[in-house]
Amino acid sequence: MRLGQYSTNEAAQVWCGTRMADGTTLDLHAAGDAIGVEIPRRLSALLETWNWQERVSLVTEYANETDEHRYATDELTWHAPVDDPEKVVCVGLNYEDHAEEGDNPIPDEPVLFSKFPTTVRGPSDEITWDPDYTEQVDYESELVVVIGEEARNVNEEDARDYVAGVTVGNDVSARDLQHGDGQWVRGKSLDSFAPTGPELVTLDEIEDVHDLRIWTEIDGERLQDSTTANFIFDIDTLVSFCSQAFTLKPGDLLFTGTPPGVGVYRDPPVLLDDGTTVTVGVDGVGELTNTCRHE
Repeated sequence: MRLGQYSTNEAAQVWCGTRMADGTTLDLHAAGDAIGVEIPRRLSALLETWNWQERVSLVTEYANETDEHRYATDELTWHAPVDDPEKVVCVGLNYEDHAEEGDNPIPDEPVLFSKFPTTVRGPSDEITWDPDYTEQVDYESELVVVIGEEARNVNEEDARDYVAGVTVGNDVSARDLQHGDGQWVRGKSLDSFAPTGPELVTLDEIEDVHDLRIWTEIDGERLQDSTTANFIFDIDTLVSFCSQAFTLKPGDLLFTGTPPGVGVYRDPPVLLDDGTTVTVGVDGVGELTNTCRHE
C-alpha cells in the first residue's frame, strides 16, 4: 500500500488516501462511508484503528469496481503522511562514513535524539528560519520508519510487526545551534525542520528495505548518494532498541540516520539559504522537495 494525506485544495479538509493501480488516489474515508467501513480522515488515527490494513484492503476492493471518490493524484495538495506524531525519534551517526566525515567515533549502540512534532512538514511545504537566529542550516536525507502498533520491549525478530511502513524525511539541522549547544535538540527542532513524505509505503511494497538508494540534491546538484545497505543499525535493531527505553505509539516517526555528504562537512561548506530547493529521495519510496525561505 501507498498511503498519504491529501486535500483537493489547500483550504479543504485533509483526508487519508491510497494510490490505486491506475495512478489515481482514493479518498479512503469517503469510500469507507459508502460501504459502511469506518476509516478516519487522518492517517495517524487510521494507524490506531484495529485491523486497519484489512479495512483499507476492503475499501480498495470496492473502489476497483467504481470510479467514485477517486482523484487525479497530480491535482491534489499533498500533506505530510503523518503530520501529528506523538514523537519524532532520530538516530545519529547511523552510517559509518557519515560518522567519519564529522570525526565522530563509530557508535557501539544507536545514538538517539529527538525533534519536536512542530518540526513536521509535508511535500512542497517551505523550510523556514530566521537568519538572525541561525546562519548554518543543513540538509540530511533519511529513511523514516512510521510506527503502526504500540511497541514496548519488543525483540528484533518481531520488530517489523510494529512498523506501518516507511517514508522519506529531511532532518534539517541548524549546525551552529547544534554544535554550539553540545546537544542536538534545539538545532534539530526549529519549526519546519522535519519535512516528510510524500507517502507512507508499506514494507510489502519494498523488496529489501535495507538495500535502497538514498540521496539529496541541492538546486539540482546531487550531494548525498548512498544506500540503506550501509546502515550500522538496521530497522529491526532500531525499533527494538527504542522500545526498550520508551513506548512507541502508532504514527510515531523514527528517522534512521543520514549518509555522508551533508553540507557542513563539505569543502567549502554547502549550506541552505533563502530560495534553495532541496530534494531528498529514497528509491522505491519517493522523493520529497521543499524550498527554503527566510522568515
